[in-house]
Amino acid sequence: MPNNPVLDRRALFSGRFKNPNAVVRPPGGEIASILVQARPERLDEVAAAIVAFAGCEVFARDPQGKLVVVIDAEDSGVIGSTLNAIAALPNVYSAALVFHAIEAG
Repeated sequence: MPNNPVLDRRALFSGRFKNPNAVVRPPGGEIASILVQARPERLDEVAAAIVAFAGCEVFARDPQGKLVVVIDAEDSGVIGSTLNAIAALPNVYSAALVFHAIEAG
């Protein structure tokens, strides 16, 4: 029988593992979509700044200042920091996570 550590439900939800190295991330990566509201007259500048971030793509835009941004990253930490960086861009009113999934490789 292999020496696989057992994770109980309480340890999983609380994040307290006896051996944190036992948790193996699935291959692939993570993908998220973000709805960005920006100044309509600065939409092109905001879109250009967003696509300059690694893994970012502007999927759709609305001339009233809305952008749908897709982020493809290796983990949720990168997604979170990219979301924060987008929200802090000049001429951005808000950036909200609307979808997040783990891709199985």
